[in-house]
Amino acid sequence: MRRILFAVAGVVCGLALTFALTLGWRAWRVERTAAEGVARTDEDQRVNKDAQKPEPHREALGLVVPAKAAPSAAPKRPIGVGSSSGGISTIFGRNGLGGELQSGTGNMLGASPSSAYGMGGLGTQGRGSGGGGIAYGTASAGLLGAVGSAGGAGYRAQGDDPAGGDTENYGHTGVNPFVMTSEDRLSTFGVDVDTASYTIARRKLLEGTLPPPNSVRVEEFLNYFKYQYPQPKSGALAVFLDGAPSPFSPGRHLLRVGVQGKRLSVSERKTAHLTFLVDVSGSMQSPDKLPLAKRALRTLVDNLRDGDTVGLVTYASGSHVVLPAMGLEHKAAIHAAIEELEAGGSTAMAGGIELAYEEAAKTLDADSVSRVIILSDGDANIGAVTPQEMLAKIAHHAKEGVTVSTVGFGMGNYKDGLMEQFADKGNGNHYYVDSPMEARRIFQEQLGGTLEVIAKDVKIQVEFDPEQVASYRLVGYENRAIADRDFRNDKVDAGEIGAGHTVTALYELNLTPSAGDGLATVRVRAKTPKGSTATEAVFRFQASMMAPSFAAADRDLRFAASVMAAAEIFRQSSHAKGWNYDDVLRIARGATPEGNAEREEFVELLRTARAIVMRVASR
Repeated sequence: MRRILFAVAGVVCGLALTFALTLGWRAWRVERTAAEGVARTDEDQRVNKDAQKPEPHREALGLVVPAKAAPSAAPKRPIGVGSSSGGISTIFGRNGLGGELQSGTGNMLGASPSSAYGMGGLGTQGRGSGGGGIAYGTASAGLLGAVGSAGGAGYRAQGDDPAGGDTENYGHTGVNPFVMTSEDRLSTFGVDVDTASYTIARRKLLEGTLPPPNSVRVEEFLNYFKYQYPQPKSGALAVFLDGAPSPFSPGRHLLRVGVQGKRLSVSERKTAHLTFLVDVSGSMQSPDKLPLAKRALRTLVDNLRDGDTVGLVTYASGSHVVLPAMGLEHKAAIHAAIEELEAGGSTAMAGGIELAYEEAAKTLDADSVSRVIILSDGDANIGAVTPQEMLAKIAHHAKEGVTVSTVGFGMGNYKDGLMEQFADKGNGNHYYVDSPMEARRIFQEQLGGTLEVIAKDVKIQVEFDPEQVASYRLVGYENRAIADRDFRNDKVDAGEIGAGHTVTALYELNLTPSAGDGLATVRVRAKTPKGSTATEAVFRFQASMMAPSFAAADRDLRFAASVMAAAEIFRQSSHAKGWNYDDVLRIARGATPEGNAEREEFVELLRTARAIVMRVASR
């Protein structure tokens, strides 16, 4: 018996000693990791300072990011420590305030261990104190796991494959090629006034990463900015044409087609009956989702006028009418209902859309605007209804007079492609809100254009003279292409223009030596908001519209060229080889008047993008 007791005591002592040694080893590892984090922070700060110094021109500066991780360009972001081996990257994220250690791991796997590699990324701010790991891989099928104690999502800038904790989705639209004018002299497309792509890119850059190439739509970059096009003298639209030699591709020229929508005063705007459809599922809990959506709705309500009405429908596991349509005399009740929204449950979007349409139909009449505004991260379980069936229903309701606009929120699981399609089929606009400032821009400064369509199914067709234009390329608008034969087919859907909206399109041209007057003829067709038959206007490009040099070109054209070039670089267009951030930044800065906040912000974003690429290239 005594021997048994001694044996048991020995085992207990051995286990205790092992446990103590394990705790000591773990404490030593945490302390060492924290120390490495501080050292790495100092090193990253040094690299960041070096990146701000003038560097010699690098042709690769604006092109594909090397297969290494880019530390954050934005200040006050948690810096990570990482090690990699055999294509597997392990990342430790540290709290941005230098507080408690947050840790997690993320794996980036390529087609084989030798084809994917990475060095530990940086922690980007997650939903709370956690963060996301960033790594770059050479394999298009690479996977990157989520990192951070708060569930921040890992993100790969080189591709859009949903992986690990990152399930963002962006529809790939391709890149328009050059077309030989002798084979096809006509270029036809529908207009687009969406701006979501630019706002998404801004958020990514401010978080220290380049935007995913598939998220970049050139037309949405161009149309985010205001241009000084002349107002229509009569009718709803005015068209502006000009051009200049390209500053990026010697021997080529740029042709700009600008469309200006008529501005409406508050008193001229039609009465608006709005139905807010708010996603309150569990995926909307983070501060950049439902809380920001609520702030955006309050901004919108505060800028409506007497006679407008607001209804509120929510969806999660089920759909509910929170508020039936009511006038602004009940503004306090509307604000209270918005404030009480809370996130939780699964996502049954199809039922929510059906219920929102039922509510919108109750206020539909011929003399007012009826619109459903969807606020969501787009991460939806459509249910028994397929996406195609839902899009068909949205298009049907749009023909009846109930339009749809979509407003996206959040990152990590954002479904940009679905939200854009909803707005496209619903004859509305697609926005992405990354800040209260952007909410004010959409729902206060540009409220007239957000709410009221002044021209629908707007199509543009440019006819080039083969004797003067050898080849051409429309930059952007890939998912707005229309068959040339359908330009005058009024049954074919196209884009809408709201009050005060502008549309800008840029072409790259290879001209012949005889180019001059009449090198292009521009035709625009559009319907009235309630009309079914379009009217057509024709505009001829005159030789005087082409500037003799890029430096002599209109300032707006020069700025638009810089925006186009940045978008082409971001999406890794094959036509942008040899283009770089130095040239783009110089042109944008020279075309930005003092006090123009939007353009000044764009210049700063270009500096941020250049710093990210230079920092990666220096490793």
